[in-house]
Amino acid sequence: QVQLLESGGGLVQAGSSLKLSCAASGQSISGDKMGWFRQAPGKEREFVAGIARNGASTYYLDSVKGRFTTTRSNLKNAVYLQMDNLKPEDTGVYYCAATRVVGTPSSPTDIDAWGQGTQVTVFS
Repeated sequence: QVQLLESGGGLVQAGSSLKLSCAASGQSISGDKMGWFRQAPGKEREFVAGIARNGASTYYLDSVKGRFTTTRSNLKNAVYLQMDNLKPEDTGVYYCAATRVVGTPSSPTDIDAWGQGTQVTVFS
């Protein structure tokens, strides 16, 4: 099974940018749809962004459309999440996720492998 490791989180002011990275090991992610989820304190884990196996299509949570962009490099076995114009409500632990579920997976129950998460805190 693939192992995922996120990095790039931090404490930033509203309006700032962060880029999260997810490094995969153990097997190639070229056969996996990849995604990002987040979990705020006291809330359920929610889908943020997803990307097709070849990177040709992406889809996002409505509240992050136009601000977040996910990309991938199957050559580097990595996935990225560029987050611009961050808002306090974006605060949470961000998780990288891998799945081979058909369609456009966006539920935590669709996920086959999770990273350990990286904390993103946005203050106003």
